[in-house]
Amino acid sequence: MNKKHIVVVGLGGVGGYFGFKINQTNETTGKYTVSFVARGETYDKVKENGLTLLSPEHSNSQSHPDDIVQNISEIKNPDLVLICVKEYDLENVCQQLLPVINKDTVLLPMMNGADIYDRIRTIIPDHTILPTCIYVASHIKEKGVVEHKGKAGKMIVGRDPEHFSAPVEWIIELLSESKIDFDFKDDSLSDIWTKFIFIASFGLVTAKHNSSIGTVCKDEQQKEEAIEIMKEIKQIADKKGIYLQEDIIDKTFDKASTFPFETPTSLQLDIHSGKKSNELELFAGAVLKYGSETGIETPFTQKIYTEIKAK
Repeated sequence: MNKKHIVVVGLGGVGGYFGFKINQTNETTGKYTVSFVARGETYDKVKENGLTLLSPEHSNSQSHPDDIVQNISEIKNPDLVLICVKEYDLENVCQQLLPVINKDTVLLPMMNGADIYDRIRTIIPDHTILPTCIYVASHIKEKGVVEHKGKAGKMIVGRDPEHFSAPVEWIIELLSESKIDFDFKDDSLSDIWTKFIFIASFGLVTAKHNSSIGTVCKDEQQKEEAIEIMKEIKQIADKKGIYLQEDIIDKTFDKASTFPFETPTSLQLDIHSGKKSNELELFAGAVLKYGSETGIETPFTQKIYTEIKAK
């Protein structure tokens, strides 16, 4: 029997952390074939030295995959693809995956956002896609080196709503063996939207004001703006039949208050460093799109979206 082939596309903070865990276990068991896809200097470094993870969880911090390639087109017969790229590269990566996946390939997107599943499904209509929510504090320290801080990264993985009974038990087993902290649920959409209501509202308000998570909790105007965005997202979720707790807005502020006051958001950092690619479409774009599809008015998100774009 052929070994299952696991491919990790993108070795940033998320792909580097989870890819490392999967690969490190597999170096001992040899149960799977693991390939990494990385570009440029990251490719060179990992090919030469392996992938390095600096983490309180691991003392032995280097891991060498079975194969590392620079282009998705070089992948052969993947059984599972972990898509760990920035969300603005998602469509491009999906287009490149189309010719290399086979009918049984399962896709596991490792990025947070309410519309990730739908965006992949648009380009890759027939495959099993597992909607996932990621919690991990990790970043690229230098090319080929990922640094992880704080508690162990966690994944919440759900069944594909369109391929509910697809055989994914082996993937659950893979995550378990790799000592990844995860929950597997029949429906992960409620978790995905619970995280989205937090990252979208705080991302947009901090980006508009160049402020911090703490400021949004304390400043009356910023707090009010975040609340209005959350209300619009909650209405959309209700209309789509996605369960969010009734007191989700209070709960979201409770969660935000556990962060150090000065904590920035990635959208705020990207907007104010003038980065061309950022998560504005991931947050505001998704709310506006789902608002128009469900007939929910989204004037607050629209206003902030316009204001940030004007920057």
